[in-house]
Amino acid sequence: MSLPDSAPQRQALADRLKAAGVLKDPKWRAAVEAVPRELFLTPGVFLPAEGGRWNPVTALGAEPKEWLEIAYSDNSLATQLDGHLTSDQTADPVTGVPTSSSTTPMTVVGMIEDLEVGDDHTVLEVGTGTGYSTALLCHRLGEDNVTTIEVDPQVAARADAALEETGFSTWAVTGDGLLGHPRRAPYDRVIATCAVRRIPYAWVRQTKPGGIILATVGSWTYGTGLAKVIVNEDGTAEGRIIGRSSFMHARAQAPTPLAGDLSARTAYPDTERQAKLPPTLLQEWMPAFLAQLAAPGAQFVRATGSDGAQLLYLFDAERESFAAFTEDASGWTVRQGGPVALWDDVEQGLVAWADADQPDISTVRLHITDAAHTYWIGGQKISTKRRSHWIGEKHMLRWEHRLTKPRSDL
Repeated sequence: MSLPDSAPQRQALADRLKAAGVLKDPKWRAAVEAVPRELFLTPGVFLPAEGGRWNPVTALGAEPKEWLEIAYSDNSLATQLDGHLTSDQTADPVTGVPTSSSTTPMTVVGMIEDLEVGDDHTVLEVGTGTGYSTALLCHRLGEDNVTTIEVDPQVAARADAALEETGFSTWAVTGDGLLGHPRRAPYDRVIATCAVRRIPYAWVRQTKPGGIILATVGSWTYGTGLAKVIVNEDGTAEGRIIGRSSFMHARAQAPTPLAGDLSARTAYPDTERQAKLPPTLLQEWMPAFLAQLAAPGAQFVRATGSDGAQLLYLFDAERESFAAFTEDASGWTVRQGGPVALWDDVEQGLVAWADADQPDISTVRLHITDAAHTYWIGGQKISTKRRSHWIGEKHMLRWEHRLTKPRSDL
């Protein structure tokens, strides 16, 4: 079955992106109008269904008009579940966790506009995914100036086939994008279409001085920020969080769901006290981002007790520490156990943030070396030897994540 020409849908998409203030450069508009997104969704997608399930829709099984409506919708579209399942392998709604997707065009185009590319720039894209954003880069810069790397061989093969079909024989690599691709370095720009706990120093090392790295940072599925940093002559990088962003995590850094009895894990606390702030703040984007800076290895978990009461937890498996929260008429009680008082670190940062009139995520600045990542809000940087902490002084907050053994993949 052949699909009708999607030129009207591509032009309509470009019009919507321009009206939203996302699409600004005429050269990127030409790319959006030229690249057929539907070809990068083969063999199909999963659409949300009732009960947390996913409904498979394939390009061959859907009506042509319906398929183009899906392809040019303003939605992210799941293309793989649980690391292997694609929509052509099942006819019925299924459960599963999305492990690859085609990100909403609004996000894709917004990011490549933020990348500030020049006509002769070389770009490393970490996370090929469907290949749609790769094709946009190739159209704008030329296929020889784009290197894209994907960790999943099946995902990489489908993307490579779609790129070839649309006429782009670019440098498509299967491998661990956290390590970059030194063979074709240095690059003028690095862009990641996956979230990372912190920007790998390998990317900094493989970027030319004055080059830009754009990546989503954070360890949770929400509360993450889009970092834009410029590489300095001395091998460091510095920039800021330019806004909220949400991507699937790099496979090697994807959060592992906690198993077992959560109440048993928190049965023996070392301390118990009233929380100064409600832990429900962590359900909001900026407090969640700050919590990840204060306790970068922690997971925030929500559960329901046998009596129907809301239970909230922070767990840090690496440091064998926890904070458990329960609510009563007088407020929230926090019980903490392990060598690190997780909530103390998080709460102190949130109190300082509140005292500073709750600045937005775009006020967070970032400095990267081969040994540490330093984030701060307001004031000037000051030196410290502590691994990860906050400082509140004259409305300044600061967190440093120091690597005990500097590694390119962390």
